[in-house]
Amino acid sequence: MSAVTRQAVEATLRQFTDPNLNQDPVSAGCLREVDIDGGKVRVRLQLGYAAGLFKSGWAQMLQMALEGVEGIDSAKVEVDCVIEAHKAQAQVPALANVKNIIAVASGKGGVGKSTTAANLALALAREGARVGILDADIYGPSQGIMFGIAEGTRPKVRDEKFFVPLEAHGVQVMSMAFLTDENTPVVWRGPMVSGALLQLITQTAWDNLDYLVVDMPPGTGDIQLTLAQKVPVAGAVIVTTPQDLALLDARKGVEMFRKVNIPVLGVVENMAVHICSNCGHAEHLFGEGGGEKLASQYGVDLLASLPLSMAIRMQSDGGKPTTIADPESQIAMIYQEMARCVGARIAQSGLGASAMPNIEISDD
Repeated sequence: MSAVTRQAVEATLRQFTDPNLNQDPVSAGCLREVDIDGGKVRVRLQLGYAAGLFKSGWAQMLQMALEGVEGIDSAKVEVDCVIEAHKAQAQVPALANVKNIIAVASGKGGVGKSTTAANLALALAREGARVGILDADIYGPSQGIMFGIAEGTRPKVRDEKFFVPLEAHGVQVMSMAFLTDENTPVVWRGPMVSGALLQLITQTAWDNLDYLVVDMPPGTGDIQLTLAQKVPVAGAVIVTTPQDLALLDARKGVEMFRKVNIPVLGVVENMAVHICSNCGHAEHLFGEGGGEKLASQYGVDLLASLPLSMAIRMQSDGGKPTTIADPESQIAMIYQEMARCVGARIAQSGLGASAMPNIEISDD
């Protein structure tokens, strides 16, 4: 019987592709340790993204493969997840206690951007990451409702300077809606909103986050450009529907992030298909294949294609988005896969004014 070698172990591991990284673990740089003791082999892999629901099955698959190699009597594969802070735009200072910021954006409203942002944050948390979400849509904040936070709930204040984010479903949440009356619309001009948002972002006491998901306002105007230039964003997710008009606006969003050197992590296509609840007939109400075409055009991934579903809407309106309301459902699994892919893309990319309103902070 020939002795087991590291080369044989690596050759076996190279036969399997991590579906989130689209690479084998050796080529992706995940292999940290190979310990060979006669016919006993121990392998340790390190993933740079949150994968708590994936790593056990991944380890078992690789372990079974190694046990089938000649000369190996027993094998043990350990998989760890270690999330590092990755480089954002040059000359933009890092945000205290936040490793990676993910912008969720769309060229236009009504495409399910906020629902996607909420489920992305919750899915990342389910994978074991420390996650926060910032509702940057001052004109129409909705994350408080989606996270089931009671109207009138206000964040505490620390050291008369920092807002302490609220917490719901294991995610830290901050929104301008927590500081204003929801029946009183914000009627500020763009530069004023930009200033208020920057103050909100920098003066929130985030607690040691791996990821901060920013639910961006729809559009590609002054507010979005200011945030993209002054907030250290690790990557952006573009949300669209298959409709031609939505795709046209989504392209503008992609171009905006490219101009400020923020990687576009991928595209999420909402309302891709409607399945009749009575007869099961599938119908593409808003067109077909638009998200895939957009992703292909810019050389990025189609992170998810989600149906037009009443359940998604009802669960979000009820304060428990699909990811936690029905975690074993097919739609929830799509969100989990999306979250892992977003984290993996960040890990891979890391290799390599006018008068502004002042937000007064008090203990009231």
